Amino acid sequence: MKWMKERDLLIAQTMAFVQSVTGKKPDAAQFLANPASFVSPEAPAPFDVPKATAAVSMPDIEAVLAETISVVPPKPVQSARPEPKVDFQSEIRARVANFRAHQERFNREREAYCSATMAKVHAALREDTAPPPLSK
Repeated sequence: MKWMKERDLLIAQTMAFVQSVTGKKPDAAQFLANPASFVSPEAPAPFDVPKATAAVSMPDIEAVLAETISVVPPKPVQSARPEPKVDFQSEIRARVANFRAHQERFNREREAYCSATMAKVHAALREDTAPPPLSK
């Protein structure tokens, strides 16, 4: 029932704010006809308003709220959206495939470089090396 008390206090605070902004006096007849909508059964005893008075005095909202609302430390927020297992698996498969393609490209480039370098070495050896003279 605590939430009902807080709700009623919020309604009363909102009405007081609206009345202060608009400059309109509260409708005493409406308040006196249905005071339960402004104060919950758990709230302190309702204040007496003489029927001759046109203006209704509102309770001190800040004081009432300070008494009723207790400070509760916030709870840690849990992840709002759990990821489906399928998304993780497909992402891992895509990363592994990308890694393999990258490694294959490195292997092809390394083999091509090695083949080109060895071809240059063999060509240089053929040109520079003449058979040594036969000596007896």
